Amino acid sequence: MTDCWGRDIHYLRLSVTDRCNLRCRYCMPEEGVTPVPHDQVLTYEEMLEIVRALAGLGIDRVRITGGEPLVRRDLTYLVAGLKAIPGIRWVGLTTNGILLSDQLSGLMQAGLDGVNISLDALEPQVYQTITRRDELVRALAGLEAARDTPGLKVKVNCVPTRENRSQWVPLAQLAQSGPPLDVRFIQLMPIGCGRDMDGADPQEVYTALERAFGPASPVETAGQEGPARLVAFPGFAGRVGFISAVSQPFCEGCNRIRITPEGVVKPCLQYDSDLSVRGLVRSGMGGFLLQAVLQEAIYQKPRGHHFSRPDAPGDEHRTMSEIGG
Repeated sequence: MTDCWGRDIHYLRLSVTDRCNLRCRYCMPEEGVTPVPHDQVLTYEEMLEIVRALAGLGIDRVRITGGEPLVRRDLTYLVAGLKAIPGIRWVGLTTNGILLSDQLSGLMQAGLDGVNISLDALEPQVYQTITRRDELVRALAGLEAARDTPGLKVKVNCVPTRENRSQWVPLAQLAQSGPPLDVRFIQLMPIGCGRDMDGADPQEVYTALERAFGPASPVETAGQEGPARLVAFPGFAGRVGFISAVSQPFCEGCNRIRITPEGVVKPCLQYDSDLSVRGLVRSGMGGFLLQAVLQEAIYQKPRGHHFSRPDAPGDEHRTMSEIGG
């Protein structure tokens, strides 16, 4: 369906939990967050009911997020259920990779199409500084398992900051040899803990990579790769991407909505939302009535963010783990 600005909205980011086994500095405070009580978190059946309604409105891509989605039990049940919904043609997962190697086989059997692995460093001390956990070995095992899985689209996501400046080139080198994958540098979002951190300018990252690998060539994608600006470096098997939502907004082409673990519908990442469909679904609402509520929320999607002037009225003040990354 289209929103009131004429954008085709067909991509859902579905957060299944606000819990995580890391404490990344831009995502969660060191002490963590007060978790949503279990009885307030959507069940998988409730999520599937909501997605069935959204699929009837034109949603055809679903990305499962968190927190860390793999800390929630039986995620394969949700993946298989999503893939069985008519109209849903692609299901992906964003994970820190720590639990991935143990669960990947089941996820693939359930129909998983792609995985994005959040990885901000390859050097153990830098990784531990950013994540506040000593889990790099397991994260890399998850990445290796994903790369070795035929038919799985793999991307690595890095949030460049001053703390991981030394890691930009080594991370980009993951795309140098096969099996091919994309490494994407995602500009720090001034949301939650990210408001207090010093993110790196995307142009600084780009310059550092060209200095290391030579001139980058733009990759034409015809809008098939979302908001990433993709480039190819000489001799690379994979590609490198830049997602710069703050310095180079792509709101005019935004095609997504979010649903938080407790069922709050967020048409835009920056803005707070008081529309929760949890109560509606638990009261038995479904089908066309639920579609009508979701359709109105999508139609009213804001025209764009204003991250250049944070703390404006209506801004979201929860952490990224609570919202769903």
